[in-house]
Amino acid sequence: MTTQTQTRTLHDCRDTWAATLADVARADERVVAVVNDSVGSSKLGGFQKEFPERTVNVGIAEQDMVGVGAGLANSGRVPFVSAAGCFLTARAMEQIKADVAYSQYNVKLVGQSPGVAYGDLGPTHHSIEDLAWLRTLPGIVVVAPADPRETDQVVRWAAAHEGPVYVRVSRMGVPDVYPADYEFVPGRAYTLREGDDVTLIATGTTVTRALDAADLLAAEGVAARVLAMTTVSPLDEEAVVAAARETAGIVTVEEAFVSGLGGAVAETVTSRHPCPVRRIGFREDFAPTGSAEWLLDHVGASPAGIAETARSLLV
Repeated sequence: MTTQTQTRTLHDCRDTWAATLADVARADERVVAVVNDSVGSSKLGGFQKEFPERTVNVGIAEQDMVGVGAGLANSGRVPFVSAAGCFLTARAMEQIKADVAYSQYNVKLVGQSPGVAYGDLGPTHHSIEDLAWLRTLPGIVVVAPADPRETDQVVRWAAAHEGPVYVRVSRMGVPDVYPADYEFVPGRAYTLREGDDVTLIATGTTVTRALDAADLLAAEGVAARVLAMTTVSPLDEEAVVAAARETAGIVTVEEAFVSGLGGAVAETVTSRHPCPVRRIGFREDFAPTGSAEWLLDHVGASPAGIAETARSLLV
């Protein structure tokens, strides 16, 4: 794949997540990490060393892990329940539904290496259903930060927020996306580029790909609006409606099934201001085995693929 990301410094947002969690824990003794034998993959080795009494490792028992987190929240702690996204959401969905969402406990669920970040390990390790699943649960804020700056702010916000949160933390290398003065606002889309021809709405690791696609379109005289939709639920419906009203159509891009961000955007457009919507992401079948970069390109989420889809709205 040839994109502008190759010339940028790429970051593993797990490094930022772990450093930020430790910083938050120093200031708030209620903060606890709960893991499923995933201290290493969650990059929490340093946290465990500094806060051994505040690191709970339940072993490979994801359902118990979420239940332990709910119990800790019920006792006044602020648990960050961290595990690979595929196991956290698929194995413990009932506990997330009943013990966290229905009970409205102050649990922070952190899906590590979501989407297709585990690419070569195949469908059992892909976590492409999580956005679609979790956005349907009442009361859980679903967030997918795009770069280290945003990851830091999201973790700090989650710690201070009273209520359930699901945060995607990718292991895929991503460049810096946001300016130095960026401030994360839950439920608010951030306009990274203005444009009145077509709108690209992306979340998480696909934001930089949408920006690169906008560069390709700009070279052709097409002005693409780029919205970073960090919060998938609750969705910034006003930003979506404005895009539907002011541009020729919307392209959504996500490292997930298109029923996640794409579904949320399509539902909003259908009910409030109909316009053409094209959804880029994974669809009916299980994603195949391959590198994360190849898999994203395979479903049309390369900058060239996104640009091609955007062009189809301008015909």
